[in-house]
Amino acid sequence: MITINYGKDYTKTTSDTLAASDIKIYLQKDFSVSIKPNLVVERPASGGATTHPEVIEGIILFLKDFGIKNIKIIENSACGHNTKMAFKACGYEILHKKYGVALIDLKDDNFISLKHDGIDYKISELALKSDFLINVPVLKAHCQTKMTCCMKNLKGCMPQSEMRRFHALGLNKPIAGLNFLLKTHFCVADGICGDLSFEEGGTPVEANRIITGQNPLFVDSYCAQLIGYNPDDIGYLSYGKKLGIGEYFSQKTKVTELNADQKPVCQIKSDRIADKYRSLIEEDCACSVCYASLIFALHRKGGIISGKKICIGQGFKGKSGGCLGIGNCTKGFKKYVKGCPPKAADILAFL
Repeated sequence: MITINYGKDYTKTTSDTLAASDIKIYLQKDFSVSIKPNLVVERPASGGATTHPEVIEGIILFLKDFGIKNIKIIENSACGHNTKMAFKACGYEILHKKYGVALIDLKDDNFISLKHDGIDYKISELALKSDFLINVPVLKAHCQTKMTCCMKNLKGCMPQSEMRRFHALGLNKPIAGLNFLLKTHFCVADGICGDLSFEEGGTPVEANRIITGQNPLFVDSYCAQLIGYNPDDIGYLSYGKKLGIGEYFSQKTKVTELNADQKPVCQIKSDRIADKYRSLIEEDCACSVCYASLIFALHRKGGIISGKKICIGQGFKGKSGGCLGIGNCTKGFKKYVKGCPPKAADILAFL
């Protein structure tokens, strides 16, 4: 079952969506509940990169009305970013003070080592042992996986060193494996104004919608279609389906749509900024935070560069050459930008 709701009172829209969904089938009053937003960077949700605090507030109010007392907000921001600063910049400290919910920086958590299909994982003990994990991603584009939503949002339940390693492993297969090992119990996708160009925001597209469902692969397959992709276009979805994590959304699925008269007038369209610059880039196992900085810099510059291709990624460690390099992984190159990740401003100045 998918429940989708539209409205500009994001707190009420979220709580109403949950009330109309099937979440009550899975919840129990004595559960410990962990809410996992997407606070990839220290930027307000209006930029299209992070989960709106009003969405989290709507979830908290619903849970408290249901009788849940043990509620935590858990997160570990992207490589090179600070979760505690993100909690503050994104308005989550207000929720802590108002409702008494704990803000947990998973960087400080214990991590349990697990293995699946030949890949080793380190996963937050708190996330694994929560009675009920609510996954609250932003529906937005991603410069490498095309889309990021529920399944990819679980990367924030690992140490930042593991996030880097996922990129070296190609992202799609390890994301699917992570979702096989770490169970999401319910999904609340923030589709209010996700950036449909790349994951760090800056070009948000207003949609004013909340999407809920029980299974992360199922919800992601529905959301992929909302922004113009078939589920099989997203590598980690096809891997996840093979692992039995869930099924794809189909026309036979029940969809409950609330307040359809409040849908945005304009259609949601992605100009897929990252796609415009792929021909200029030679990428080998790049971290998305580094790749996004490069895309942003190229976008600011207009994509005009002279000379050879720009190289980026962990695959260039120990290599040399005459190409332009981005990040410390390319420090063997004659010309490269320092940083892990480098700032977009530094890349722009370098180019």
